Amino acid sequence: MAAGTFTAQMAVSRWTGRWRLYVVLLGKRSSQWPEYEFDGAVVPTVAARSRALNKLGFVFTDGAAWTWVEDSVVADDAASPVLLIASASVREAGP
Repeated sequence: MAAGTFTAQMAVSRWTGRWRLYVVLLGKRSSQWPEYEFDGAVVPTVAARSRALNKLGFVFTDGAAWTWVEDSVVADDAASPVLLIASASVREAGP
């Protein structure tokens, strides 16, 4: 990852059931990461994600390309519910 770039991630919150977007800041506790929670359980559009990132002070570095991966609630359990996690490369917005 280039200097000055960060990873934005988006997943459904286990507590609220809503999509949550956050920017990973290495060296900081996750409670200190900028985050935005969307209304509703529908996957936010790319435009909505871009607006949320702007509100957090970030912009995409390589367009609005998101990569999706699967994880599971219970590791190594094929019957565990699947968690979808999206990620994109971002940078701080300029002045």
